[in-house]
Amino acid sequence: MATTPTALGRIQTVEPRSVWPHEAHDFTPWLLGNVDVLADLLGMNLVLEAAEHPVGDFSLDLVGRNEDTGERVIVENQLEVSDHTHLGQILTYAAGTDPANIVWIATGFRPEHRAAIDWLNSRTDEHTRFFGVQIEVVRIGDSMPAPAFKLVAQPNDWEKAAKTATAGELSARDSLYWEFWDQYRRRVIAEHPGWTSSAGSTKSAWFGMSAGAPGVNWISVFTRAGLAVQLEFTRFDEATNDARFQALQRHQAALEAAYGAPLVWDAVEGRKARKVVALNEGYKDVADREQWTAWIDWLIDTQARFRAAYDHVGGSATFQG
Repeated sequence: MATTPTALGRIQTVEPRSVWPHEAHDFTPWLLGNVDVLADLLGMNLVLEAAEHPVGDFSLDLVGRNEDTGERVIVENQLEVSDHTHLGQILTYAAGTDPANIVWIATGFRPEHRAAIDWLNSRTDEHTRFFGVQIEVVRIGDSMPAPAFKLVAQPNDWEKAAKTATAGELSARDSLYWEFWDQYRRRVIAEHPGWTSSAGSTKSAWFGMSAGAPGVNWISVFTRAGLAVQLEFTRFDEATNDARFQALQRHQAALEAAYGAPLVWDAVEGRKARKVVALNEGYKDVADREQWTAWIDWLIDTQARFRAAYDHVGGSATFQG
């Protein structure tokens, strides 16, 4: 007995400017609020922290960082086919912000601009990566339009590197950090799944998570003074970081009472960032594997108490509004 063929819709392409008429007023704010679309494409735990960031007399569309590695990311948007002007702007912005990841988004890329990205990836070091992302929008029938971005240019080994960095590819100490933070990350996801959705570890001495506001992050870190949990203010604008730090410091007594111990209030003289620190004094060497379980216990317990105390005094509401 013959069966009736299943009716299927047809994918239709949608002109991007019919969805986002203006690059700065429509597309950039949308991307800032829907960062997961770009994060999934790039294979990064991406947080975008600022829009229209100033670089000299120019204005970069978006800046942020990969929370798995702490690396800075810059994004330049173009609601048209790639051109020489935006290529020059991207290089100018990269020189002014020193990022590890440079992302150029356009509705299409001319062959010479794809070749330029490939050339930059082949000539820069392993800590500098250029990406070309093509904007596409689709719908099926009368459905709402949906983004369908494509990665059209990237470093040759990025797909492999974005999935994992095996112990054999890392230095001995990098490998230890990678293993330690992977154990920590798995514990956090199991015990506090709302803290992070990170799918990867890091070879850095620290592991970061968003604190719910742009440029505010929870950092677990090995420092010279000991193991620490830090609430960091890391916007690129020092004045904003300082204002937030001081606004929270006005609640110092209540915050420390709720946390249950004094905290270190560090204005980080000579740098843009500000931080509040819970410290477990005494040098902690990541090579001491026998202590890993105890250290992870301390980091998770300390951050849980610190987060609760931060929420108790109002969290980001203490410096917003």
